[in-house]
Order: sequence, then C-alpha cells, then structure tokens
Amino acid sequence: MKNEEIKKIKSEIQEVSLENERDLQAFKNTYLGKKGKISILLSSMKEFSQEERKEFGEKINALREEAIKILSRAQTDIEKRKMEEKLKKETIDITLPGVTFKRGGIHPITKIIEEIEELFISMGYDVVEGPEVEEDLYNFEKLNLPKGHPARDSQDSFYIEDEKMLLRTQTSPVQAREMDKNQEKTPIRIICPGKTYRRDDDDATHSHQFTQIEGLVVGEGISVAHLKGTLEEIVRRLFGEERTIRFRPSYFPFTEPSLEVDVSCFKCGGSGCSLCKGTGYIEILGSGIVHPNVLRGCGYDPEKYTGFAFGIGPERIAMLKYGITDIRKFYTNDLRFLESFQRQEGQNESQ
Repeated sequence: MKNEEIKKIKSEIQEVSLENERDLQAFKNTYLGKKGKISILLSSMKEFSQEERKEFGEKINALREEAIKILSRAQTDIEKRKMEEKLKKETIDITLPGVTFKRGGIHPITKIIEEIEELFISMGYDVVEGPEVEEDLYNFEKLNLPKGHPARDSQDSFYIEDEKMLLRTQTSPVQAREMDKNQEKTPIRIICPGKTYRRDDDDATHSHQFTQIEGLVVGEGISVAHLKGTLEEIVRRLFGEERTIRFRPSYFPFTEPSLEVDVSCFKCGGSGCSLCKGTGYIEILGSGIVHPNVLRGCGYDPEKYTGFAFGIGPERIAMLKYGITDIRKFYTNDLRFLESFQRQEGQNESQ
C-alpha cells in the first residue's frame, strides 16, 4: 500500500507545472509542508516494523529529495525569467541621443583662494580659520586698536551685542587667537582665509562683504628681508616670474613699520599704461612688521620675538588677473559672468 502511495506522489511531483511564486508555495505546502503528503508518509512510519522502516524510509527520503530538486529547479527558472523580463523592459536604446548635463565650475574667488592656499602650503604655512562672528577683544583690542582709537573709523562695523561682538572686519583676529593659544610661544607660520564684513557702500571697487587672506610669521630674528623675500615669491607665482615688487610706507595699527606693496604692471611690464595709470606698478596688498604691542598683547616677548604680517584681497587679485572692473560681479550670481570662467577652464584643459 505504501509503495503505491510513493509511486503516486512521485508521479504527481514529476508532472506538476510550476510557473510562478504562487505555484512554488502551493507545491511546498502540498508535498513538503508539515501537513504535506511526504511529511504524512514519514510520520506514518512509526506503524511499521524495524525492517519495513528501513525499506520505506529510504524510498520516502529519495522521494523527498526529488521533490526538493524539482522545487529548486523551478525556483531558478522563475527567477531567471523574471530577470530576463526586467532587463527587456529596462533595455537602453543606445541609438538615441544622450542627455546633456550642465557642468558647473569653480567660482573665480574660490579659485584664487585655493591657488593662494596651495602656494603657501608648499612654502610650509598652515591654513587656519576662525569665527566670522568675533569678539571686539580679538578683532580690535589685541591688534593695537583700543576703544576710541581713530583707526576704528575706517572699519565701521556690524556690531551684534553691546559693542562686544561683531562681524569681523578682517581675518587678523584669527592670527591673534593663534598667538594667544600658543602656550609654548613657539614660532608661527600661518595664513588665515575667510569672509570679512564692513559697512561700506557697494560700488565698483567696494563691497560690504569681501574675502581676505592674511598671513603671519612670528619667530626670532624675523625682519623686513624675510617679508620681502616671501612677497616676491608670492607675486611671481601668481603673476609671472618676470614680476617685481616695490614697498611704499603706509600705516596700519598692528604693524610698525607698515608697507604697501605694488607689483610691476603685467600689461605694460612697467613702462606705463592705462591699467597702472602710467606708474608702471599696481597696488596689491598691505604688509609690515608686527607691532610690539600686538606681540605683547598675545603673550609674546617683543624683545625676543619679531614677525611680519600681510593681507591679500582675493577679489583684488582676481580683478587684476582676469581684467574684471566691478567687484559686484563676484556676488550677483550672474550665470553669464560665471560661465565665462567655466569656458576658460575648459580651454585650459583642452590645451
């Protein structure tokens, strides 16, 4: 009797059609589930003698293995068909024209800042950043600009809280912070890039928001000669090896002596033209030897340490380098203006 049941079930599983997930589940339930036909056969073996159990056990196990193989093959075939149908639906027609994506570019100010950062990093400087909302203590007082100092008038500022907090007017406070927290008073060589804010009326050459990169070197025996050598290297790397610089006396509260730095005109080579207004030179940055009061206010002994500082305006460098006549173009988000730099980058890459 059991032999006939085994043959009947074997015939059924060999003829069954498994076309989809529902068929697979039905097959499992009918033959391999806890209440399936093969499982019922296995549970009925307790009624057999020892010898019968061995004989029928082998047959039922063989039947079970065959059912599992049939189920596995069917499952593989169904998954393969599903994948083929999916690929057929998602086939890309490579004869169709592709979609053109608009390519962005680096903003000219960002490009200049990155170029200057790379230059100084190659010279052994660290790049340091600080808060844009700054304390009056670091923005002015530690930089030899006490309350009531007339030089504060030229940096008419955006105060936030009782003249104690303001939007920084320069990146010099980052230098003061670095000197202040340097407990060992070891030598410093840093540049400080970032945004700054002043209550200027916006016009072709002024903006209430602009970027600045200030540099600071502090150590023993630092002199104007070190400053000159550093600035010559900067100018040549930015504007060409044939460029020269000249110093003019100036005034900054945090340096003494203070020096304006001019670069020989890259349009006329120093002979005089409309760009340099016939002088042969173009003003590019301010610099000087760090004032003893600044060193002393940040915990350095001015009898032992000296240093130099300088400030570069990336907007001014970009205006000179790319022939831009209005600083406002950097901030008005005019795509025609920005795309012109994107085209320049593409031409440079193709060359």
